[in-house]
Amino acid sequence: MTVSVALAAYNGEKYIAEQLNSVLKQLSLQDEVVISVDPSKDATKQICLDKAAHDSRIKVLDGKGQGLIKNFENAVKSCTGDIIMLCDQDDIWLDGKTDRVKEEFQNSDILLCMHNARVVDGDLNTENESFFSVRGTGTGIVKNIIKNTYMGCCMAFRNEAKKYILPFPDNLPMHDQWIGLVCEKRGKVSLIDEPLILYRRHSDNASSDTHAGFVQMLKWRINIVSALFKNGRGE
Repeated sequence: MTVSVALAAYNGEKYIAEQLNSVLKQLSLQDEVVISVDPSKDATKQICLDKAAHDSRIKVLDGKGQGLIKNFENAVKSCTGDIIMLCDQDDIWLDGKTDRVKEEFQNSDILLCMHNARVVDGDLNTENESFFSVRGTGTGIVKNIIKNTYMGCCMAFRNEAKKYILPFPDNLPMHDQWIGLVCEKRGKVSLIDEPLILYRRHSDNASSDTHAGFVQMLKWRINIVSALFKNGRGE
């Protein structure tokens, strides 16, 4: 079972090398890290290229500068592994994450799994031992349309899910909500209560809903319900 790590990078020079180190030490020689780098004002791309020059498992792609959702889409499209793990540029993977996630996919019914995270600040000081408890995480299509509890950096899915989730529809609030909902519609989703990453929470990585007004949030939910309804029609 091979693993592809899909990472969207943008102005991430502060943390990305540390994150890549935490990821790479858990991967086999057959695995890969696909990094889509949007045009940045710092050394993010050069850091990634330097890493790639010394590790053939790293593939660096040019993002189109169309924002986080399209940047992740660009990375996911190029992933070839059996299992695709989404990865943020500023977190830390805890030892054993990849093995635990691969273990979950030994159940052939599982299309997507999401694990817990320990919430930390920018200096890795623990703020909460369980992201699930902070977010009220749970499965359920209606539940996650009303309030999204999917978090991309904790999600992994089978490569076959790409045919269902790509391309990402326009006007999504976030890619993780779309991926989670489609996988719930198409297969089985499992939750791993064990925290497998340190999730850095800071001002630069707040969710779209945090900054949106009621009307915008309502539009997003109408859009995602419409896209879900259309997903798979005509197959």
